[in-house]
Formats: sequence, C-alpha cells, structure tokens
Amino acid sequence: MVKGSPDSKRWTHFHSALQLAINRAAHKWTYEDFQECFALWCKEEPHGAEGIFNTISRHMEDQIHASCETLFKDFNVRDSINVLHRVVTDARSRKQCGETEAEDIWKEDLEPRAAVRARIVPVLESEVEKLKATLQSASLEEENQASFEQMKSNVQRQREADAKTAELLEIFDEVYSRWSKLPHDEIGLWALQTTENLPPIKPT
Repeated sequence: MVKGSPDSKRWTHFHSALQLAINRAAHKWTYEDFQECFALWCKEEPHGAEGIFNTISRHMEDQIHASCETLFKDFNVRDSINVLHRVVTDARSRKQCGETEAEDIWKEDLEPRAAVRARIVPVLESEVEKLKATLQSASLEEENQASFEQMKSNVQRQREADAKTAELLEIFDEVYSRWSKLPHDEIGLWALQTTENLPPIKPT
C-alpha cells in the first residue's frame, strides 16, 4: 500500500473491534473478583488493593496491545488487509458491471505464482533455518546423552572395582588378625627343634 494513503474501512473496523476486544479481555476480571481472591487484604488496605488491581489491568491491556502491534508489523497485517479490501471492492465493482469473465487486474504484471512465492519462500527459508538449528541441537543432545551414558558406565565400573578392593582388604585384615593370634614363639621353637632333630642329609 502506498504510504500516506488512507486506511480502508475493512482495516478500520477490524482494528476498532480488536481494540474493544482487548479492552474487554483486560477488564473482564472485575474488582469484585479481585476482592474474592484477596478478601482480607482488600478489607484492610482498600485503596492500595484497588490501585494494584487497576495497575494490573492496565498492564495486561498494554501488553496485549504491544503483542498485537508486533504481530501486525511482523506479518504486515495492516497493508495486507487494505490490499484485500481493495481487491474485494474491485471484484464487486466488476461483478456489478457484468465483468465476471475477465482476468484479475488488481495488480498488473504480477503472476499469481510469483505473488505466492514472494510470500511463502521467505517463510519456508525461515522454517528451514529453524529446522537446522533444531537438528543441530538434537545432535548435541545425542552427544551429551552418549557422554552421560559413558560417564555412568565409568562410575559403575569404578564402584565395582572399589567393592572388590574393599572385599580383598577385609580378607587381608581377617588373615592378619588370625596370624597375629598365633603363638609365634612356640612355632619358632618347634621349627628349630624339628630342624635339629632331622637326620643329617647324606651326600649321594
């Protein structure tokens, strides 16, 4: 749409209806409803509670307005609705004049396929980029999951090795304890006497 040209009735009615809907949505929750939720506070601090309620309502309305304006800007809604209104108006005018068999002439030198591509291709390219980012994120997630599984396996093997080590240490402690209780002096004396009483080894 040419800048500076007046908005169509279709856009004006649409925008006015939207503003009314936003206003009703933001103020549908009345102060009476607010009082039911915060009865004690509203009773003890009526002025402060009412001020907070009004602030919340205005904030909700402003946020909805801002979000809608962002969408309008991102998708060129205003100009698109104005163009739609002009197309519909021209079509009705041609129909009233009996020009029902003529080709569309609302915009010269523009093939329908080219118009569709101009709208759809950027959207598809954007979706492709999003898909690439998602796939890359999924790949990283798979790598992270594999690393996590490897770490869990390493931890499990370490725990098993620690358990075996602890078991061997317990056996060693038990053997040492039993060994410590043996009469080593008597065993030494017996070994000495046994050695002395053995017959001498004859040379062959």
